[in-house]
Amino acid sequence: MIYYKTEEEIELIRQSALILSKAHGEIALHIKEGVPTIKLDKRAEEFIKDHKAQPSFKNYNGFPYSLCISVNSTVVHGMPGSYELKDGDVISVDGGVLFNGYHSDSAYTHAVGNVSEEVSNLLSVTKESLYKGIEQAIVGSRMGDLGYAIQKHAESHGYSVVRELVGHGIGKSLHEAPEVPNYGKRGQGMKLLNGLVLAIEPMINLGVRHIVQEDDGWTIRTRDHKPSAHFEHTVVVRKDKAEILTTFEYIEQAKQ
Repeated sequence: MIYYKTEEEIELIRQSALILSKAHGEIALHIKEGVPTIKLDKRAEEFIKDHKAQPSFKNYNGFPYSLCISVNSTVVHGMPGSYELKDGDVISVDGGVLFNGYHSDSAYTHAVGNVSEEVSNLLSVTKESLYKGIEQAIVGSRMGDLGYAIQKHAESHGYSVVRELVGHGIGKSLHEAPEVPNYGKRGQGMKLLNGLVLAIEPMINLGVRHIVQEDDGWTIRTRDHKPSAHFEHTVVVRKDKAEILTTFEYIEQAKQ
């Protein structure tokens, strides 16, 4: 069942997304060499609760943390812990906020210190591919158009697209229909209509697209142990141009 959102519901998701975006900015201030990833998780939970909201991920299907923190070859669903960030790491911070009954979801992959040029390029292209997909989130487009735009941009730079994991609808539930693949064929898939709210989230690998799940039942890694990048926005399908509800501006301010 696909739920199209009213303008009132979109406003509530926008409020949730603003808290999440500010939380991302706060976390970005703490991403430095020597910082254990659990510290980022605890700060995110404090920040979200201070804003009278709840972390969407905490206890979701038994996940025990507020953030998914995925370092280097971990694609998504990494668990915060004692690992201390090192120069040259890349770290995907993925979080969600529940506020006034509505969820938002966003992710950003950060470079720690000095990363290699090839890894820096992976991050740039993955972020660009997110916006290429968002450009297709307009009334009358097909889901395949969105996935094709992401896939074409990533693969044209020699990277690979994870296929087993996808974006999703979002609203009263963290994960709603429809699925939003990061690959596809133009003109195929469901037609996008006004008021559809999607979490679009390309997961792009430096090496092969294949992934493995660790024994903890959550952590997803690249099979070849090469780095992966992940960026995500919560977006509304609109007539001429998609409306992006989350923002990276607070992250970018924190990095200045």
